[in-house]
Amino acid sequence: MGFEYKELDVRPLLQAGVEPFVEIMTAVDGLGPGQGLRLLAPFKPQPLFSVMERKGYLYELSELEGGDFEVRFFPKKPEVLASENADDADNWPDPMVELDLTDLDPPQPMVKILQALESMPEGTVLFAVLSREPVFLFPELVKRGHQWVGNFDKAGTAFRLMIRRGGAKP
Repeated sequence: MGFEYKELDVRPLLQAGVEPFVEIMTAVDGLGPGQGLRLLAPFKPQPLFSVMERKGYLYELSELEGGDFEVRFFPKKPEVLASENADDADNWPDPMVELDLTDLDPPQPMVKILQALESMPEGTVLFAVLSREPVFLFPELVKRGHQWVGNFDKAGTAFRLMIRRGGAKP
């Protein structure tokens, strides 16, 4: 997959004695969907790799002539988690119910989701946004015959969850 890269050369900043981290993060925050960052530096910016990974980027590193480095940061495809019984989530119907539960502390998101599912017809879909991955909810959904798929948003600050109402009753 090809990405459009915005270029940032931090060599002049470093040569002037300026720490480039803020400039790098500003450039990253300005990237749009499908865009990457081409970073030019006089050394291998090892500490930046883990920072960028947490922001959802992978990297390719190349050493340039003269000992400088080019690092291409590009968005990684978000990992999608799914229940073992989830079938072809791309063909699920649009959500019948949408819940923003980001301001609730556990176990309230789980309680609200299970309550909402009770009143929904079989085969319909619920979409929820949560402030964390609902690890204790997953086995309960499967136990009740529901299917689910979910992942973190690009920023890693919210977990998005789609649940297809199953036929089994608790």
